[in-house]
Amino acid sequence: MKKLFTGFMAAGMVAGAAQAQDVTLQLKWVTQAQFGGYYVALEKGFYEEEGLNVTIKPGGPDVAPVQVLMGGGADVMVDWMPSALAAREQGAPVVNIAQPFKSSGMMLTCLKESGVASPADFKGKTLGVWFFGNEYPFLSWMATLGVPTNGGADGVEVLKQGFNVDPLLQKQAACISTMTYNEYWQVIDAGIKAEDLVTFKYEDQGVATLEDGLYVLEDKLKDPAFVETMVKFVRASMKGWKYAEANSDEAAMIVLDNDETGAQTESHQKRMMSEVAKLTAGSNGALSVADAERTVATLLGGGSDPVISKPPVGAWTSVITDKALN
Repeated sequence: MKKLFTGFMAAGMVAGAAQAQDVTLQLKWVTQAQFGGYYVALEKGFYEEEGLNVTIKPGGPDVAPVQVLMGGGADVMVDWMPSALAAREQGAPVVNIAQPFKSSGMMLTCLKESGVASPADFKGKTLGVWFFGNEYPFLSWMATLGVPTNGGADGVEVLKQGFNVDPLLQKQAACISTMTYNEYWQVIDAGIKAEDLVTFKYEDQGVATLEDGLYVLEDKLKDPAFVETMVKFVRASMKGWKYAEANSDEAAMIVLDNDETGAQTESHQKRMMSEVAKLTAGSNGALSVADAERTVATLLGGGSDPVISKPPVGAWTSVITDKALN
């Protein structure tokens, strides 16, 4: 009888596994603590508890999450709202369904010796800027300051920055783009002391835009089954994020275990995870409409060449988080 019962259990487990709903998540960048909550949810079984079989696809310099989503290579993607809204205006019908990151980690990091002590000192300087959709907050900020980005004594020279800190280390730029949880610490690890740097957080400058939200294709939200799957996915993901906040070192080690490239180090990932936790703190996954509208206002304030030309319609929904949080 015991063997028979065990057999029934095994059969049930197989049947349950067979019924698990597949979900593919496309990350904005490579495997790192920036995405720690998703890896925690995967490794801790939070997705499995919801009946989901989740695959996490790392990003990289040659991966455009919107294109992956549009091409059917993922069900949901992580993206920053500026690039998502720009893509939407250009015809990619992406919709924000959840916002795990409450605060922005983006900033400019400058060498103090370059003479930059305030944004007023940007004029005449070379500034390193990330592109591939990451340039939008910067361009909006410069437009707000009234500083041209085509060079000259009254403008700034924009250096198309790779995803590294070399332009600052090699003094090719007075300032470079960094994240509070990543590149800033790469500068420090390279031997430059914090007191020799000046930083300008986008949050402090009043031009911060939303980062690392979850986006799906609009048409998919017409399918009740897909909506229910995303409710489960968001609920489990936020459980992963809150666990990561409370257990940042453990979360960092989980990220390392999932880094197939072996490129990440324990010290850097632990530090990154502790900094990322500051950005997800205060978020239960629901998008703040006020934060979204602030992002839109920043993007519309792009002078003669704004990031988006008009306020978006239907670019976010609370349908998923309303259900996931209840």
